[in-house]
Amino acid sequence: MQLKEIHILLGVTGGIAAYKSVELLRLLKKAGANVHVAMTDSAQKFVGKTTFEVLSENPVLTDLWKNTQSSVTHIDIAASVDAALVAPATANFIGKLAQGVADDALLTTMLAVTSPIIICPSMNTDMYQNIRVQRNLDILEQDGIHIIDPDDGVLACKTVGTGRLPEPWFIFDRLTALLTPKDLAGQNLLVTAGPTLEAIDPVRYVSNHSSGKMGYAIARAAEKRGAKVTLVSGPVSLDPPVGVQFVPVESCGEMADAVLSKLEAADIIIKVAAVADYRPVDPGTLKIKKTENSKEMTISMTENMDILKRIGELKTKKQFLVGFAAETNDLEKHALIKIKKKNLDMIAANLVGTDDSGFKTDTNKVKLFFKNGDSKDIPLMDKNRVAHILLDTIIEQTG
Repeated sequence: MQLKEIHILLGVTGGIAAYKSVELLRLLKKAGANVHVAMTDSAQKFVGKTTFEVLSENPVLTDLWKNTQSSVTHIDIAASVDAALVAPATANFIGKLAQGVADDALLTTMLAVTSPIIICPSMNTDMYQNIRVQRNLDILEQDGIHIIDPDDGVLACKTVGTGRLPEPWFIFDRLTALLTPKDLAGQNLLVTAGPTLEAIDPVRYVSNHSSGKMGYAIARAAEKRGAKVTLVSGPVSLDPPVGVQFVPVESCGEMADAVLSKLEAADIIIKVAAVADYRPVDPGTLKIKKTENSKEMTISMTENMDILKRIGELKTKKQFLVGFAAETNDLEKHALIKIKKKNLDMIAANLVGTDDSGFKTDTNKVKLFFKNGDSKDIPLMDKNRVAHILLDTIIEQTG
């Protein structure tokens, strides 16, 4: 998500995980955000404020009595931010914020913030599980503050348990989700992604070059926009998007079973997966060995189910069905045939085989076709941006 013209307050308190806040700041700046950092005295024992000043390109607020910008700098910052994020948040900070205590620069600023707030607790397991800390977290949650639960693992104190600050990318993901308008709230989306694998024998298979990046981008974008998302995916090297129901599959048959079992509950179906059209008739149970006399190998193939066509046959009038077509030539011709043949409401078509669009790339150039004959071009851009434009278009078509 792009955060240009978005103002963020990043609060850092005195925990060993404060070093992760530096990477979190880098992610925020990379996305274009204007970040103001406020640190407690204890936080500066772990990471110096100079690091945050250099990376944020803004003065760091550490003391209400020593700032040279304005006598009410903390109020100015609090009034200007679109969201506030405290990572890590110690038990001391959590307790004071829950009770409305304002005895340092960060707490005083936080009490003046009226925009959404995220708190990321990080501490020793026994401290985190202490009934008083949990009560304070409950108070903050009841007050409308968003809490990102800590991870499990080995802590700096050598304890094994809950208390680790989540990785910066996860915190960044949840912040962008918080800032994303929830225009898909109440909608159930079913998304397919990645390739399928059709076994030749236990060690070989027939597949394709799909990376799953486009389907995962759509699932991620839809979840951030408030939808309940189910992602059915073939084998890829991507981590499942946060907050989605993830169903891993391998073959076309497995994908068909998973998709058809989820179909009835879906309002919008977006089938991005590149499913193998054929599979070996008789896959070997043992590895097929090469012999001295065999210079060639013939594999008999049989047709797989056309999952998209089957969905088109089963879908109701209330469901919106989107297909994807990866073509090497005659893009419009093939897309228009598919949209009619498979009873689609919309198809996203793109040419593969170029360095900047299609399989494996982080960017895509897509043309949307609709069943009424209209079309819409999406120029070359990052697949995450393509995903949001695709969802915008679906909302326009179904609104």
